[in-house]
Amino acid sequence: MSKHQTLNPSPAAAVSLGRGLDLKSPVILASGTVSYGEELNQLCDLSKIGALVTKAISLEPRSGNPPQRIAETPSGMINAIGLANVGLERFIIDKVPFLTQLDTAIIVNIAGRSVDDYCEIVSRLDDVDGLNGYEINLSCPNVKGECMIMGVSRDATYEIVSQLRKITPRHLMIKLTPNVTSISSIALAAEEAGADSVSLINTVVGMAINYKTRRPLLKNITGGLSGPAIKPIALAKVWEVFKAVTIPIVGMGGIAGFEDAMEFLLAGSKAVQIGTMNFVYPDIGEKVAVAIEQFFSDPGATPLCEYSGSLLTA
Repeated sequence: MSKHQTLNPSPAAAVSLGRGLDLKSPVILASGTVSYGEELNQLCDLSKIGALVTKAISLEPRSGNPPQRIAETPSGMINAIGLANVGLERFIIDKVPFLTQLDTAIIVNIAGRSVDDYCEIVSRLDDVDGLNGYEINLSCPNVKGECMIMGVSRDATYEIVSQLRKITPRHLMIKLTPNVTSISSIALAAEEAGADSVSLINTVVGMAINYKTRRPLLKNITGGLSGPAIKPIALAKVWEVFKAVTIPIVGMGGIAGFEDAMEFLLAGSKAVQIGTMNFVYPDIGEKVAVAIEQFFSDPGATPLCEYSGSLLTA
């Protein structure tokens, strides 16, 4: 595959997020829920998916936070994995060869401790063929003093995106946190600095307690809440950002089926990411992608490009 790979989209559900990131489907599998794709490839037809976002990659390998680091909560789960990953070198050597053979776009999620970290990772990945873009993780609530600090600051967001824009010609998707006063302000900073798209929302800071032991369920005490419980929050944030920016929005947060995905499209998303529900139904991405394709293939259907953001509020 070429360095700036372009996949042949299916006509009804195809969507372009700009700068060469052209997807056959608006359905993307979210970072942290599908690892590097090997296991899921045995349970889901990834050729039906628009893109797969890898587990976050950092310069050095990380073991993450100590267990217990995942717990179920009503209508969702809370996690404090801490960006455990194989590190950049092993990712390039061990994971990229498999990923680039998949018949879907590959977006690499990137996390760092500093602007220099992000720039080095992107610079090195730019020399690797077969990758379609980067999702810049500025919003993880489980790694203290790192990407969360950048993601809650308009100035820090602008700085890191502008530096990355100078380095790479590939698609830059900026992942936003809901744990801010104004998510639209952060999204605007990313757009002004040269981002091609924004993805939102990341998990919501939460906590779970065992009243019998009088201890938190997570060793980290707090973690990121995800799953259907956060869908109303996510929809509101997508709608807020849609009214503020002109670049494409990739919506996520509690999508559990076709209807949820369609709601995100109406609220302003051009594409959607499915996360937590991959743990429950490993083939959910395929099923939602097929359902969306069927919906927009109907001769009387509004084209996807017009359906996106067409929520009626009057």
